[in-house]
Amino acid sequence: MTRTPPTAAELALTAEVSSLGLTIAPHQLERWRAKRWLAPADQWTDPATGALRYNIVHRAAWLAVLSRPGRGISWIGWTFWAIDDTEETAALLRRALIWTIQLPLRQARIALSEIPQGDSDAAFEARQNLAARMLEGRRAIGRDLDGLLRAHAGTAGIALPEPRTVSNPFDATLIRVGARLLTGGMADVSPEELTEAWRSVWTGPPEQLDRITAAHLAADEAGTDPRALSPLAHGLPGLVRAFEQADAHLLCEAVRACTKASSTLMKLLLERADAEMLTVLMNDPMWDQWVRAGGIAPASRLGEAAITMSTVQYLLVPDWAEDLHHYQDRMDRLLAAPIAPAPHGRSV
Repeated sequence: MTRTPPTAAELALTAEVSSLGLTIAPHQLERWRAKRWLAPADQWTDPATGALRYNIVHRAAWLAVLSRPGRGISWIGWTFWAIDDTEETAALLRRALIWTIQLPLRQARIALSEIPQGDSDAAFEARQNLAARMLEGRRAIGRDLDGLLRAHAGTAGIALPEPRTVSNPFDATLIRVGARLLTGGMADVSPEELTEAWRSVWTGPPEQLDRITAAHLAADEAGTDPRALSPLAHGLPGLVRAFEQADAHLLCEAVRACTKASSTLMKLLLERADAEMLTVLMNDPMWDQWVRAGGIAPASRLGEAAITMSTVQYLLVPDWAEDLHHYQDRMDRLLAAPIAPAPHGRSV
């Protein structure tokens, strides 16, 4: 197949990126534009000077670094859509998030339309059966990031902050309840079942769980249901509706914040994983509310799921967005701080 000769703008962009020690092939430029990761060529230059815009060269350089033969760039492509924040890129972002949030259903070969609505016994039983199907063949995660870090630190004789919540947010007991929440929402799981599931893996102060339980009982007596504030109040159908109805600019803002935070966290853990840094991160409530439950986002399908769930919380959980921005500020300060040598060469 004969390719169209590269335009002057394409040659100029390729040369600029080449001067940075990177290489771009013509087919890559075509693909990046088709994916809307890179703006159309008519937007590359400054009309007044004819020079390539800095942001275009910067974006192309990043894409050249990230692109590998046979591999996609995963949720990093979502970041570019969120940064551009146009009607078209917001639509692409919305579609990607809705597709990803339904991953547990697709893995079980279940369509969203198969989840019955209503409070009849038949609908309830059908949702329970769908939840069981979602768990078939699922591999259990024995220990999460928190547990791994604590075990490693203990071996090295390093003390980290005491646990505050559950031993593992991916424990099989919690996952079983979580599957039922996805299919039926909070209406399908009683407060007692939720409390027992949390209690079975709770490693934080016992009085903290007792306070949570007492607050739920008090709310129930007052005729209110704090569970209605949960993102899973209406299950997976409710999450899909939330993405469908979210304001386009807010959606882009949420993904920008969540992808930036995950990138910063990964950089910190890879480059600054000493006891002092981990203590600062673990002492913040967002360690349990975000880091352990989706802050780590590798460039993979699992990473896309993590970013999607973080975006859900950003959009739906009161005050969560503000807490994430505060945590981002804390991570930025840690990243900017000089690196102190670890005593005796020890690190976590």
